Amino acid sequence: MGRALRALALIVGCTLLATCGQERSKARRIAVIPKGTTHEFWKSVHAGAERAARALAVEVIWKGPLKEDDRTAQIQVVEDFVVRGVDGIVLMPLDDQALVAPAREAHARGIPVVIGDSDLAWQERVSFVATDNARGGRMAGDELARRLAGQGKLILMRYSEGSASTAERERGFLEAVAAHPGLEVLSSNQYAGASVESAYETAENLLHGFPEVEGIFCPNESSTFGMLRALQDAGRAGSVRFVGFDASQKLVEALRAGQIDALVLQNPVAIGELAVRALVEHLDGQPVEPRIDTGVHLATRENVDAAPIRELLAPDLSILGG
Repeated sequence: MGRALRALALIVGCTLLATCGQERSKARRIAVIPKGTTHEFWKSVHAGAERAARALAVEVIWKGPLKEDDRTAQIQVVEDFVVRGVDGIVLMPLDDQALVAPAREAHARGIPVVIGDSDLAWQERVSFVATDNARGGRMAGDELARRLAGQGKLILMRYSEGSASTAERERGFLEAVAAHPGLEVLSSNQYAGASVESAYETAENLLHGFPEVEGIFCPNESSTFGMLRALQDAGRAGSVRFVGFDASQKLVEALRAGQIDALVLQNPVAIGELAVRALVEHLDGQPVEPRIDTGVHLATRENVDAAPIRELLAPDLSILGG
């Protein structure tokens, strides 16, 4: 009798394991491919993607290039996922042209693609999930104009050629500044590059070349931090009006200390979560909005501790573990 029960238990156990294995194998696999994996912004995007994955019982495979200027690496990641036959791809292209071909190939293989964070010059996407970047740039320009009472000499340190999201921020900034005749843009054609180190070098050169500058805008986390370091080293942090984009612990510390006047904030958790949700809805045959706006806000020293801003500055990343 004991042997019979053990045999029965073994059969039941094997059946359950097989069933669980089948369920796991049936779970949809969603590849989420960020521009890079080093900046704080991407950790928040990853957390949002994982939040959606748990809620919708899908598997998110997170993989992207280490640096945000490595087009070849991001193209290879997309191509690898196409070969693996994932159920869908969320792509955050670091170049609005270079990533068109691999996205088109995925679509041709029957793999739907949602574009997140930064746009792609390609119309076959399921949806585009991102910040209204032009609006964020206009907010930065308006804030600098307010801080300078409509009079002053400005620098725009751009991010990287081919990055659609930051190009939109830069365009919005210049549009806002143009509405104030008393503001003069001294330089708007220098690029920070993808790393803090290259941003710091460009910032040093700009501060040396334009010592009369009174206001500065930088359109992403790494360019903002590179400029902050250059201003600190030049002893000018806090005396030059400075608006940045995105946040990290050091940027928030500088905001509190008055070395940064304002930070334009996205909602990267929402970008990751809503992009995955849009893709799953599409796979389920549901209609999906072609453009999903994830919001944009302005953080200042005065509102940094208000609930909505605090949540954006310190998102809950515990879902990632570690």
